Amino acid sequence: MMLSGWENYGTLLIASFTHLWIIIPAVVLGILVGAIPGFSAQNTLLILLPLTLVMDIDTSMAFMVSVYCASHMGAGIPAILINMPGTGGHAATCLDGFAMTKQGRSQEALAISAFASVVGGLFTTILAIAFLPFLSRMGLYLHSVDMVVIMVFGLCLIAMIATDDLVKGLIAGFFGLLMGVVGTDFIYGTPRATFGFIELYEGVPLVPALIGLLAISEALVMFERESVALSSEEARQKVSGWTGTFEGIHQCIRQWWILAWTSFIGLLIGIVPGAGASIASFVAYAQARLFSSDPQSFGRGSPAGLIAAESSNNGVTSGTLVPLLAIGVPGGTTAAVMAVVLQYNGVLLGPRLFTDRPETAYGIFFSMLAAYIVMVFLVLPLARYVGTIVLVPTRVLVPLILSLTVVASLANRGYVFDIYVALVFGVIGYICRRTGYNVIAVLIGVLLGPLFEQYLLRSLRLGQGDLQILFSSSIGNTLWGLLVLSLALQWWKGRRMRRALRNGPAAKETINPY
Repeated sequence: MMLSGWENYGTLLIASFTHLWIIIPAVVLGILVGAIPGFSAQNTLLILLPLTLVMDIDTSMAFMVSVYCASHMGAGIPAILINMPGTGGHAATCLDGFAMTKQGRSQEALAISAFASVVGGLFTTILAIAFLPFLSRMGLYLHSVDMVVIMVFGLCLIAMIATDDLVKGLIAGFFGLLMGVVGTDFIYGTPRATFGFIELYEGVPLVPALIGLLAISEALVMFERESVALSSEEARQKVSGWTGTFEGIHQCIRQWWILAWTSFIGLLIGIVPGAGASIASFVAYAQARLFSSDPQSFGRGSPAGLIAAESSNNGVTSGTLVPLLAIGVPGGTTAAVMAVVLQYNGVLLGPRLFTDRPETAYGIFFSMLAAYIVMVFLVLPLARYVGTIVLVPTRVLVPLILSLTVVASLANRGYVFDIYVALVFGVIGYICRRTGYNVIAVLIGVLLGPLFEQYLLRSLRLGQGDLQILFSSSIGNTLWGLLVLSLALQWWKGRRMRRALRNGPAAKETINPY
């Protein structure tokens, strides 16, 4: 019998708070792990796997989900402060988060990141608890064909951010897509553009590419100014009190609908095994920009863009656990580590879990709920103090960033080769910045290109090469329709803006071309 009734839910919630003794240190550990570029929750949980195996099942799962959720939030800190995303899911955070830091609004950006992460995680966890029986079946209905359309939603962001110079933006995007197909072919296992390097057989390593394109290239640009912020004195005034923190919270509350909507996108995409935060954050960011009343501000320090990125990649956390518990298929690498612990303790994953041990299935989500509540009180006050990094002179900060890039590049796979990859992409990113090519367009291609190719080839394989397979799914056809509507809306809004610009000086004062 499925768990139901407010009394049962209340009992599990109270039980989850009895694990505060392990949840609080796990949240602190997760924030620290997330804030170190290149490290991740799965690496930490693998290292601590022997410790979790000797705990009872409820305690070990409370510890693991707390580290998982907190690391997702913590990874936004370096992305905002030094433009260094440690994971693909926080690449979209850099778009507006670091732009706000350069404007001296680092405290506000960190508060937005923390609040959007916590509220987005709480919202999607509550949804997962309320609709777990329904959501558990959703992963069975989404196929490769449907994922192709979801990938296209994310790739459309290349065209959206390239409106300053469409030709250069598209060239940068296609260059990123070409970089993304380096490695072995998904169907036949044939090496492509690896130039004999075995380290490239799995494709371009993601973390070094991210760090190179964003962090190293930005560090090279930083040499030309004295502070991260455009005005050091203005930044000093903004981080001297709690104003930025309160302003960040106010921005999230004022734009609550973006927070709720994009976190829900993260939940749905997280349910699909293998999708993850990288897809969710870019899809959510593109949709938030598309339906925004001020799309020109996105990428230039827009609170709405930062809210979309952070709420969606934290909405993924509860989504990835749904297929693990419902069908026994981990939604990501962290969920795979959790599966090892569950099976070690004799928990049978799949539909029978909800009838045999519903308290275990629902208890995991209630532990996640408790972890996010703890994060409200631990993380938000840190925004004021962590944001003071903008006052550090670049002559000190740049060597520190470059040193961190070495550690971050090695952390994921342990190959010295990855350091050289990061440096190469750093030079590519610097050249792109100096010649007017969009670095983010390259990044989107590198991130989403391999996933798009994988799902597309899998679909065509199922359809024996017939392109009609892409329109054979009712869910996929619905998504195609929504994609066409989104693009039509983007064209209509662009046409309306150009018409307003031609109407005279009054219109030009209110509308900025992106």
